[in-house]
Amino acid sequence: MKKRVLAVLLAAGMVLSMAGCSGGSDDSQSADAADSQESSTDAEDPESAEETEIQVFIAASLNTVMTDLAERYNEEHPEVKITFNADSSGTLLTQIQEGYECDIFFSAAQKQMDDLEADGLMVEGTRANVVNNQVVVVTLKDSGTSVTGLENIGEAESIALAGGSVPVGRYTRQALINLGVLPETDDPASITTEQVSEALGGVEISEQDNVSKVLTAVVEGSCEVGTTYYSDTYGYEDDLDILETVSYDLTGNVIYPIARVVNGEADEVQTAAAEDFLAYVLSDEAKEVFESYYFDTNVE
Repeated sequence: MKKRVLAVLLAAGMVLSMAGCSGGSDDSQSADAADSQESSTDAEDPESAEETEIQVFIAASLNTVMTDLAERYNEEHPEVKITFNADSSGTLLTQIQEGYECDIFFSAAQKQMDDLEADGLMVEGTRANVVNNQVVVVTLKDSGTSVTGLENIGEAESIALAGGSVPVGRYTRQALINLGVLPETDDPASITTEQVSEALGGVEISEQDNVSKVLTAVVEGSCEVGTTYYSDTYGYEDDLDILETVSYDLTGNVIYPIARVVNGEADEVQTAAAEDFLAYVLSDEAKEVFESYYFDTNVE
């Protein structure tokens, strides 16, 4: 009888021991699951994300602010290399039409974006207006010029003026049309630099192929005055005098639209990065940065 009781007690002890081992196994499995979940979380860390590069074509007047925005974006997304191509919007559009690889186009005028869309090169539903700008007439500080603005710009000895295909050049021509200096036309961009010079009494005009070069011509003193954007005067406050901030009544709004470009060479990672960077450019955080560089974000 005693042997039977002892055997039962031994059997019960073995069951409890096995249960304890089984409990330890569950704990080990839970720990393994936690480790696995932690590894999965680590894999989603931006620093371990797959690296990619996006091509962003920007109007020359956006170069400074977009460089700043890219640096801020890369603080959270170091895996995305953002390569900028900065030039006049007309030149950039031509390059895209010719097959240059591009993920995002940020134009200084609606016309180039309209053409991009008409050519079927814009990703549908991605177009948005980002900022407004304003044309200004500038001169080197203390230049002593008699020019006070567009109305008497012909009094200058020399003028730096962007070509008609460059948005700031087109806006300047439109303003001169509205002032009665240039003849009415459906396409201000078609007015040549020579025609502008003749209308202004034969003044010497140095034609530039983007807005940054207009600014340089004035800052270096090779031209007495020039027309550029207000945003381009950022950082040159000690070098330039703004003679006139040209009214929107003369130029119309200077809206900068942005959109993604159809890029057949992009893989899923590159496409996703382009989508995300575009969203960042349209964010409230980016608006504050644009405003700090003299852009107007009220575009509605």
